[in-house]
Amino acid sequence: MNTITTCNGLNLQQMTETVNALSADPSLAQFRFRACNRWINGGANRSTIKGFYGAGVEDTSRTKPFVFTNGEPPVLLGNNEGANPVEFLLHALAGCVTTTTVLHATARGITINSIETELEGDIDLQGLLDLDPDVYAGYRNIRIRMDIKADCSDRELDDLLAFAREHSPVCNTVCRPVNVVVERGEVTQVSAA
Repeated sequence: MNTITTCNGLNLQQMTETVNALSADPSLAQFRFRACNRWINGGANRSTIKGFYGAGVEDTSRTKPFVFTNGEPPVLLGNNEGANPVEFLLHALAGCVTTTTVLHATARGITINSIETELEGDIDLQGLLDLDPDVYAGYRNIRIRMDIKADCSDRELDDLLAFAREHSPVCNTVCRPVNVVVERGEVTQVSAA
């Protein structure tokens, strides 16, 4: 009888096999994620996410795309069609830091009982609207507060959070310059209308 051992909802055998496979063949660690977006009207647009390339193959496990509607609140000329893109960035950051924390807690043998996270980010719209050339268009700062209950010391928890901040792909992307190219061209993926 095979018993699957889990910690924090993660299959420990599968986690070990994945880490061993990536260690043995680093080319398997190369992933390419994709999103397609279609403008609807005003500040509303819709993104679809389905396929990605990873572990040496094109993934086909997703039968339906994930669909996300981006909107704006009325004060920003929208109709609350959905969260706005900078709010989705906070959502992505929270999700990635949480997942990274759980993954590395599991690798360290730390059992997580609960995690609740609150994020706030400050933006000066003078940058977006080009009203002041000295104002940066993006977030000036983002604060993440994590309430974590775990079976470890406060020092171990602080070390885990510092490690998660450095190794979360979204947090790492936000915290360092990353090359982003915006260009014209035909979109080859179908996006939701």
